[in-house]
Amino acid sequence: MTEQIEMHAQRWGDPAAATSVPDEARGLIELAFGINDSPAVSGATPPAPAIGAEALAALEAVVGADQVIVDDAVRAVRTRGKSTPDLLKARAGDLSDAPDVVVRPADQAEIEALLAVAVAHNLAVVPFGGGTSVTGGLVAARAAYAGVVSLDLVRMKSLLSVDKESMTATLEPGLRGPEAEALLAEQGVTLGHYPQSFEFATIGGFAATRSSGQSSAGYGRFDAVVVAMTVVTPSGTIAVGSAPANAAGPDLRQLFLGSEGAFGVISSVTVRVRELPAVKEYVGWRWPSFAAGATAMRTLAQAGLLPTVIRLSDEAETAINLADPSSIGGAGDPGCMMITGFEGTQSAVDAKRAAVTAILTELGGTDLGEEPGQKWAHGRFNAPYLRDSLLDLGVLVETLETATFWSNRERLYADVKTALETSLGEGSIVLCHISHVYETGCSLYFTVATKEKEDPLAQWAAAKTAASDAMIDAGATITHHHAVGTDHKPWFEREIGPVGVQTLRAVKASLDPSGILNPGVLIP
Repeated sequence: MTEQIEMHAQRWGDPAAATSVPDEARGLIELAFGINDSPAVSGATPPAPAIGAEALAALEAVVGADQVIVDDAVRAVRTRGKSTPDLLKARAGDLSDAPDVVVRPADQAEIEALLAVAVAHNLAVVPFGGGTSVTGGLVAARAAYAGVVSLDLVRMKSLLSVDKESMTATLEPGLRGPEAEALLAEQGVTLGHYPQSFEFATIGGFAATRSSGQSSAGYGRFDAVVVAMTVVTPSGTIAVGSAPANAAGPDLRQLFLGSEGAFGVISSVTVRVRELPAVKEYVGWRWPSFAAGATAMRTLAQAGLLPTVIRLSDEAETAINLADPSSIGGAGDPGCMMITGFEGTQSAVDAKRAAVTAILTELGGTDLGEEPGQKWAHGRFNAPYLRDSLLDLGVLVETLETATFWSNRERLYADVKTALETSLGEGSIVLCHISHVYETGCSLYFTVATKEKEDPLAQWAAAKTAASDAMIDAGATITHHHAVGTDHKPWFEREIGPVGVQTLRAVKASLDPSGILNPGVLIP
């Protein structure tokens, strides 16, 4: 396996892939927001490690001295995640949340031993996969601890087994998305999980955050494809999932899916896999309105005819994404763009595509052919790099998402959009798309762009608060697939209520009585 690329401490992704805004786009950005060049502070370093020699020696005794790292550059990359607030702090030179040490176990036994050391020396432990969290999921509350350990699972990258008869595969947690798919492809199968963080996020991270990918309509959310897990907790190691379905009490897999490292460290994940698709076809559709496109999505979902990929942009997002720059200024009527994707054998793709085409045409959609779909698929993972380029110009860009039932979709969309526009003020752009679809409802994914004010962190915090309040007040969830972390905790508590909070605290106390695992994250 090739050497792993480290993400930049102050930017998204591969440092070699960083790009600047093209000259032709720079003029449009200046017209919309003005330009205030905002380069990141160079030479920023994290605080010196605050961890005792005795604790370091105990960690080294488990994994070896070469796998216990206090290097500033390595610790800097494991400081927070990649939300816009995370990046704004890092770009300003604030790396104060850096872990004191990065420790890299090789297997489950070493994780078990490391957690024992952490308990004995009162060290907070933050499991680390790809570092792609966008909700403050990697920031430990360190005040009560003698140090913070980033438990980097980068050495645990094996495909442990493939069961072609049952169509399952067991993988270690440190595999990044492309690495996992490459190993599975050698066996003729695929997981089919492609979130926007795919290039850097890991199998363990997918499970720990209940991730959803672009192909969830066809392959399912990650939590829906997990059939078994092994999790190491300070109270012991637990294996959950012994059959495709059971009635043996509550499903304990669901206890650890979405637990964000607060209940245990995932050491292996068994997932359902599918045969590698022979054909992938992506098609664009135009709808006269966001509501009309949403009705079409609901119709397909409730008819059991969802394609592998289906997503719908509202009028504003459609205009921004079109190649014609005049659309940004409101010229013409681009309507709303839907992308549908079909994967499988040629015969299966042909049959599903024909059935979907018939329904969408009857409902008033216009088939735009494969060019828009291929364009979307080609640029799928580029948006985070563009965000960095816009931050360089003083344009704040951030995303948030939620989900609700179909009957509540229009209210939720209107309330969150209004909350964002009101908070951010004139000249801001608020975009939305439906990214995931179910028989009973859908998710709404919002993107905002606005001119940075003097205190962009406070600026975004006010907008995030307004939008989050609107979600809860509308009876929706605070997050569909971005997890809770620290950012969503106030609204998560409102969503699950006092008994829900009491239950989570009880589980935490049972599995992690010393409270060393990702303290401050998830649990209200």
